Amino acid sequence: MGIRLDEVVKFFSVLLGIITLAAVAALFVWDISPELFPVRSHDVLAAFSLAMIAFAYLAYQMTRRPAPTECAKAILLAAAFLFWAANQLWANLPQAVLFNDVAIGLFILDVFFVIVGWPQASAGSSFAEAVKKPEQERRF
Repeated sequence: MGIRLDEVVKFFSVLLGIITLAAVAALFVWDISPELFPVRSHDVLAAFSLAMIAFAYLAYQMTRRPAPTECAKAILLAAAFLFWAANQLWANLPQAVLFNDVAIGLFILDVFFVIVGWPQASAGSSFAEAVKKPEQERRF
């Protein structure tokens, strides 16, 4: 009766999520009292939060064993968060606007995929969309 790899990865994703929430709490404290923090700490906390939730989400997806299309969509969303993190961390680089625009494009693509129903939600879907039974669908 050993610990399964899925349980370890699930624990790791939850741990990353908790660390991310702590970093977001620190961001809110920074908003109230920026003088308590070193220079540029807001940029680092923001970038760290965005990158950590990307990794937490990927780890979570690994425990679900998604279909390849769902895996690609999860990677797309994580990449969007990572480009946003890059924009936050390196806001003074000439590429910062590109990082931001790529993040925007990827977030929009992700939401568009949700709207058009791609990939088709599996029965075990647990994020963003509830699986409808045919009798629940409405005709327009």
